[in-house]
Amino acid sequence: MEIKIMRGAGIAGAVTAGMLALLAVVPVQAAGASPQAARAVSPSPQAAQVTDPTAARATGPARAETVPGESLVLPAPTGSRPVGTVSLHLVDRSRPDPWVPAQKARELMVSLWYPAEKGSGRRAPYMTRKEAAALLEGQKVTGVPAEAVSGARTNAVTGVRPAGRRGTLPLVVLSPGFTMSRSSLTGLAEELASRGYVVVGIDHVHESYGTSLPGDRLAGCAACAEQEADPWAFGDKAVRSRQADVSFVLDRLLGRRSVWKGARLVDRSRIGMAGHSLGGSSTPWTMLEDARVRAGINMDGTFFVPVPGEGLGRPFMLMGAGRLHEPGGEDFTWGRDWAGMTGWKRWLTVEGGDHASFTDYPLLTKRSARELEVTRAYVVAFMDRHLREREQPLLDGPSTTFPEIRFWK
Repeated sequence: MEIKIMRGAGIAGAVTAGMLALLAVVPVQAAGASPQAARAVSPSPQAAQVTDPTAARATGPARAETVPGESLVLPAPTGSRPVGTVSLHLVDRSRPDPWVPAQKARELMVSLWYPAEKGSGRRAPYMTRKEAAALLEGQKVTGVPAEAVSGARTNAVTGVRPAGRRGTLPLVVLSPGFTMSRSSLTGLAEELASRGYVVVGIDHVHESYGTSLPGDRLAGCAACAEQEADPWAFGDKAVRSRQADVSFVLDRLLGRRSVWKGARLVDRSRIGMAGHSLGGSSTPWTMLEDARVRAGINMDGTFFVPVPGEGLGRPFMLMGAGRLHEPGGEDFTWGRDWAGMTGWKRWLTVEGGDHASFTDYPLLTKRSARELEVTRAYVVAFMDRHLREREQPLLDGPSTTFPEIRFWK
């Protein structure tokens, strides 16, 4: 198996080497097997070597593993609500695609996760087979079936009716890392939805290795060439483009003629955003340009567009991996822009974490759900505090439950 990992400026590297190496031995669910047959189990010492020191502390539901004949299982969300999901194809005809200017309209694929009424239905696919194949090809991985990725078992049911009272559900936008699909944040999205949030995950088309579009089309990574040529110029352009994407999606969801039947449940005064890598980079700029987004989180992303002199006065949290994003670490932009955050703020790092720690990928790299558990806990606490005005002691200082989290300022 040949592995090539993209690196540079904190925005590339959609999949870690550990994930790709492990994928080579991940069995896929046998054709025709019942989805209920898949289950999460604690890994045996022979199954995988634990390289993350935090993984050794994970027990019970905080671990996920594949067993013969089964695909990967995402840990069940811990909230009380059943989770539904639906995918939407949105087209912004007011602007061309930033990466393929010949395309005079900007296409986006969006997934919604939401509290649902109880009922039966088909579990949502993790991603399409074509998207999984494009991911593996983008990372130059051979000998691995696409089903090893696309066959991951999720917890959300497709198309089930949304549940809740009109105008009561807060909304959170999730923006993935560069070359990554919106599916990379599925575990976090399902957790938020199970706790009463509407979650909007956006595939910024032509910024991932592959996005499936209607008509059996697959959009590739047209932006990759620009990133390789000049990462900083690319980052600036991508951040501004993603802000336009997010604002357009909010317009279509919350406008008078919403594209989603459950939009009436959303409290439009309570909108937050969290992003990973390039998605995290885009979050503060989106908040500055779109006042509807009142609180934000950057998960391990470089600030390509600096916070302006007037500052960002709304709640913001930095969550980074280990030493790279500690004060004085390699990513100088965190220290530079920290001073410009003039509202409520927190700076956290995950000891032993890496760039993928805030996604679903550690389930494959380390066969441990500990990092997903940590991300879920702190993102939910932040959104509960700032979108629901609920006190969250977890955000006030170190916790014995999550000793790998360090508070800096």
